[in-house]
Amino acid sequence: MNGVLIIDKPAGLTSHDVVNRVRRILSQRSVGHLGTLDPMATGVLPIVVGNFTRLAQFYVSSEKTYEGTVRFGFCTDTYDAEGEPTTDIKQVRLSQDELEPAVAKFRGLIEQEPPPFSAKKIKGVPAYKLARKQKEVHLKPVQVEIKELEVLGVEVDRMRFRARVSSGTYVRSVAHDLGKALGCGAHLESLRRTSVAEFSIGEACTLEELMGAASKSTTREVAESAEDSNHPIKALLELFIHPRKLLSDMPSVTADEATAARIRAGRTVNLLELSRARQVKVFAGQRELIAIATRVAGTLFHAKIVLCST
Repeated sequence: MNGVLIIDKPAGLTSHDVVNRVRRILSQRSVGHLGTLDPMATGVLPIVVGNFTRLAQFYVSSEKTYEGTVRFGFCTDTYDAEGEPTTDIKQVRLSQDELEPAVAKFRGLIEQEPPPFSAKKIKGVPAYKLARKQKEVHLKPVQVEIKELEVLGVEVDRMRFRARVSSGTYVRSVAHDLGKALGCGAHLESLRRTSVAEFSIGEACTLEELMGAASKSTTREVAESAEDSNHPIKALLELFIHPRKLLSDMPSVTADEATAARIRAGRTVNLLELSRARQVKVFAGQRELIAIATRVAGTLFHAKIVLCST
C-alpha cells in the first residue's frame, strides 16, 4: 500500500503516536509523517505510507498555515498552554489597534530563537531533554519567514490569528516574543494547522474515519479492488490523496510501457517534452506514480527514487 493520507490530528497525541496508530489500522510497517505537530496542536498531519515514505525528502522545506489563539498576561516555560507559568499573571486588556503595530514587526524575515522545549539539538541532545532536567538551554536564533500574520480578532487578553510561515518557524516562539514586545508576557493557547505544502484541512480525515474504512478491507482486497468503483474498499482508497496532486510544483509525465520499464530498472530515459525541468514525476497510467526522475543532461533523465518497481 503506497500513498499519502492527511490526518486531522487530535489534541493530546504526538505525531509519532498518530504514525503508530496508522501502522496498526492499515497493518503497514512503513509509515511516516511530513512535519511534526506539537501534542496540543490539531489539524493537518500528512502521513506517507509504503514506498511513498521516500517522498519525505521533497517536503522538508514546506510552507505551513496555522490558525490559533495567543493569551496575554503571562509566559510559560514551553511557550504554550501546556507549560508552567514563568512570570506573574497580569490582568491585560488589549485592543486590535494596540496589537497591530507589534504584530507588524513579526512579518517578513525575522531572527527567531527556538523554544527551550523543542527538538533542536545541543551537542547532539534534544533541547527538551535538557529543559526537562531544568538545565539552562540557549539555542541560536535562526532566520525564518512569516509570510502572513493576520489578527482575526481580539477579546480582552486573547488574540485570534492566522499565520503562513516558512519551514522551521515556531509559532510558540512568535506568541512568546510578542508578549515580550508588549511587556505583558504571552503564550500560545491553541493552534490548528490548516495546510502543509499542497495539503489542506479539507482533505483530512480523522483516525476514526480511517479505522472505519480500513475495517472493511485487507491489504490484498485494496489492491484487487483498486479499479472497481463499486467495491466497498473504495472508501479506503478515496481517503488517500490522488498521486497526481502530490508535489504540485513539479511537472509530470506519463510514460509508455517501454519507458516505464527502463525507469523501473534504473536506466536513463529520454523525455523530450520536459527538457527544461530539473525533476519530474513519472506515472504509468493515470494514478501509478512510479518514480521521481532528475535531469542528467539535455533531455536525459534518471530516476532519483523508484516508488514502484513492478
